[in-house]
Amino acid sequence: MGEASRYSQDGPDPSTLASARARLAADRADTLARAAALSRDFDGIVAANALIAVDDEHDPEGGTTAFERAHVASLMAQAREHLEELDRALERLEQGWYGQCEGCGRTIPPERLEIRPAATTCVTCARGGPRRQPPRA
Repeated sequence: MGEASRYSQDGPDPSTLASARARLAADRADTLARAAALSRDFDGIVAANALIAVDDEHDPEGGTTAFERAHVASLMAQAREHLEELDRALERLEQGWYGQCEGCGRTIPPERLEIRPAATTCVTCARGGPRRQPPRA
């Protein structure tokens, strides 16, 4: 299936796709940098705790340390999830489906993709609006 058959007449043009690829790549680089910084923070928290005898039950700082560790671990998980979303968006871009709503098959507005380059749904579907089956060839 060629490029022309994958996009409707109102689908993304080549300059839009190049812009999307650049946004996705920049977002991915930022997310990788954030994940690396979070990993260093997590390692620092663990290393600091290894130097002291931690008794969470009696140590007034134990709860704070556990919270910090859990908070950073949660942020790391969010970064990993976002990287997966970006990778799936790049795959859709390469396959010719980028910018098409997975809920209804319509074109996702460029303004939405500007803000959320890895978006998989149009605003209507994201809000839980009425859907129709996407046209897949």
